[in-house]
Amino acid sequence: MAETAPKAGLQIDYPAGGVTLRLSGDWLNASIAQVDSALKALEGQHYAGPAHIDLSALDRLDTGGAWLIRRLATALERNCQGLSYAAGHKGMMDLIAALPPELPEPEVEASRQTIFERLFSPLGRLVMNLVDDMVQSFNIIGSAVRGAQLKLGRGSGLSPAAVFTQLEQMGVNAVPIIALMSFLIGAIIAQQGAFQLRYFGAEIFVVDLVGILQLREIGVLLTAIMIAGRTGSAITAEIGSMKMREEIDALQVMGLNPVGVLIFPRLLALVIALPLLTIIANFAALGGAAVVTNVYSGITFEVFISRLQSAIDLSTVVSGMLKAPFMALIIGIVASVEGFKVEGSAESLGRHVTASVVKAIFVVILVDGMFAMFYAAINF
Repeated sequence: MAETAPKAGLQIDYPAGGVTLRLSGDWLNASIAQVDSALKALEGQHYAGPAHIDLSALDRLDTGGAWLIRRLATALERNCQGLSYAAGHKGMMDLIAALPPELPEPEVEASRQTIFERLFSPLGRLVMNLVDDMVQSFNIIGSAVRGAQLKLGRGSGLSPAAVFTQLEQMGVNAVPIIALMSFLIGAIIAQQGAFQLRYFGAEIFVVDLVGILQLREIGVLLTAIMIAGRTGSAITAEIGSMKMREEIDALQVMGLNPVGVLIFPRLLALVIALPLLTIIANFAALGGAAVVTNVYSGITFEVFISRLQSAIDLSTVVSGMLKAPFMALIIGIVASVEGFKVEGSAESLGRHVTASVVKAIFVVILVDGMFAMFYAAINF
């Protein structure tokens, strides 16, 4: 036999200038919509006499119905000369009395904001977050140098084993992907350059194009972007996981500087690894370009090397390699700052790992542009 839908009953009388409400049936979340409009009309009126609410005929009551009665009682206390109840079950009265008179409205403050506040408060928060990130970055640099104590030996903050471990993870293990990516990038640039220069009968100049572009810009930039995604995210995840497990607090209780113990070996390894990876990326890209130009344009390896020697000089190589330590330092600091921001949830960890990669890539590209303008200003 199918169950009938719950029904909420309401009878209203007006004795001696007051009001009497007799509630019956099932005042449940599924049925209170039947009487809600009538109750709202009662709540907006004023009465000269007392109000009385009779709950003796109620069959069932849940939190939704109890809150509706609580809202009604609050309005009647305000609009009538006294309020009384008649209840058939004490548990109903306890449930009604335990509820707040009104539900909170979290959107009220937002709706009261002016247009100026809505437009500029996100910008203000962004600026303040940027200032906080810069302060934390300088704090990490100072704490890392001070915590490491710049000395070797037992009990010092600088552990050679930790640095070599990080070098293996950040540098050695990254060689295959960096070499493969750079080989393909060099091959693509050479093929597209040769295809366009063929119309002018100047395919030989593709060697100049690949050499200068790779050694000055593309090599260090793409390597830094790959390291930001691969190593920067790993640093943030490691530091964030340690913070979630309260290992950072344990180091502080032991009297150790967490930045000097954890961050300095990673920064040092990153500053060493990124220039070396950039050299590998440059050789791989030039190798890919040499293969493609040989197959696609018929430029032999001997001609490629000879033309490359005449196209580039020491300043071309130095201008690219000078950027690598700065980019490595930026990646490590941004990753560490985001790692220390992680709170106690997996959602927070994922959010800050993503922010670490995005911010590091953005700042790396920004620094590369600043170097380009600086080189142009000094004609280097």
